[in-house]
Amino acid sequence: MARIGIIGSQGRMGQAIAAAIADAGEDLAGGVDKDGDTSAVAANADILIDFSSPSALEGNLDAAIAAKLPIVIGTTGLEERHHWLIDSAAEHIPVLQTGNTSLGVTLLAHLVREAATRLGEDWDIEIVETHHRMKVDAPSGTALLLGEAAADGRGVGLANSAVRGRDGITGKREAGTIGFAALRGGTVAGDHTVHFLADNERLSLSHLAENRGIFARGAVKAAQWLLAQGPGRYTMPQVLGL
Repeated sequence: MARIGIIGSQGRMGQAIAAAIADAGEDLAGGVDKDGDTSAVAANADILIDFSSPSALEGNLDAAIAAKLPIVIGTTGLEERHHWLIDSAAEHIPVLQTGNTSLGVTLLAHLVREAATRLGEDWDIEIVETHHRMKVDAPSGTALLLGEAAADGRGVGLANSAVRGRDGITGKREAGTIGFAALRGGTVAGDHTVHFLADNERLSLSHLAENRGIFARGAVKAAQWLLAQGPGRYTMPQVLGL
């Protein structure tokens, strides 16, 4: 059995991951939260799962490298500097970073990429996401993941094609752009829909999350898969063999 340590263990995701570890027949190696000692958890673990905060990422990666442990990173709200840190860590240990650990969302991103590849710029792309009132980042990591999939399918960069939020007189929609809309309220675990809109027809691809258990199960499955990998940076599609 694998010994899995949780970074961010007292959060809602951390608690769901602890339950998923037990359901998968693996061992919980311990957990750590803000101002805790990640190295102490790493010393008793075979792999780490991180659902903490962007500000803690550098220290978490340092602890994983020092202990020579693989790490699954599900923390959202990462910036360019964080991805540079992940790339550097991946030279020494296996790292899987994703905006969403759901297996369903992973497959959705694959379908979005396929659709974007085959449908021309006369099909507008809009991504709508809804989350609970406590979520602090927008667009969500999952929405950005889906946006990247759409941009990859189109052969463009998301940074140059994304439109986030519209207000006032916005003018005509520019062809080839990828729009984002974020809704916040209630206790929604996470709903995402990618709309492809053309003249007289629409295609919508959706994923609705009913509870955090789906993300926890996916994170544990990713951890089980990552244990067999060498140093490098990995993604959820590889876990599913996509």
